[in-house]
Amino acid sequence: MRILLTNDDGIYAPGLRALRKELQKIGDVIVVAPATEQSAVGHSITLLTPLLVQEVFDDEQLLGWAVEGRPADCVKLALMELLPEPPDLIVSGLNAGSNAGINVLYSGTVAAAIEGAFFQRTSIAVSLEYTKPKLDFPRAADLARCVIEQILAHEPATGTLFNVNIPSLDKGPIRGIRTAAQNVAPYVEKFDRRVDPRGRVYFWTAPGLVCPDPHPDTDVTALAEGFITVTPLQFNLTHGAELEQMSKWRWQL
Repeated sequence: MRILLTNDDGIYAPGLRALRKELQKIGDVIVVAPATEQSAVGHSITLLTPLLVQEVFDDEQLLGWAVEGRPADCVKLALMELLPEPPDLIVSGLNAGSNAGINVLYSGTVAAAIEGAFFQRTSIAVSLEYTKPKLDFPRAADLARCVIEQILAHEPATGTLFNVNIPSLDKGPIRGIRTAAQNVAPYVEKFDRRVDPRGRVYFWTAPGLVCPDPHPDTDVTALAEGFITVTPLQFNLTHGAELEQMSKWRWQL
């Protein structure tokens, strides 16, 4: 099995290295990832600057390519220019911080997996909930591989897209794996307002989105309960019910 591994934390991120080691147990892994951290860039791509690419080696063996671009750029370049053969599987992660609920919309990790699904490759985004500065990436990567192997055992259709979140290992033993819908309940966001020495106002986005009232039986609630969550996603944003209603409108010019 040929596996393309990418992320949004950058090619030197410990989460990517840990997940690569585990994925090598199930296939041949090649990495194409951002040269620097690209967290929360969503599905942006680079248009106005060149995409510089550099080979990266690990113990004198080719690890892959570092791209001066976004996660979605990395997947595009990998599939269209860098890889001699298309991968059977695209994995994005292991991200430092969960990507559940509306974070899916901001996540570069998930965006990379979505880009893979665009190209009709089975794609899986994997994230580890962040609670302390030191994360147990090796243990989380082992769990991620376990989940990925079970997904593949069910032979999903090409282009199928999954979002996997692993709860913080500091909270205690993992209670199991649960399939769950994406939570879409509103989050509470805050900005830290400050004034610089020249009297100019600036803001820092406060860390950590909080969802005070998540919908039950969703990725956010299951993750909080200590379950690994697996959510099938789709990138077709058409509101089907509304489209059906609008088709009955009498449009005029």
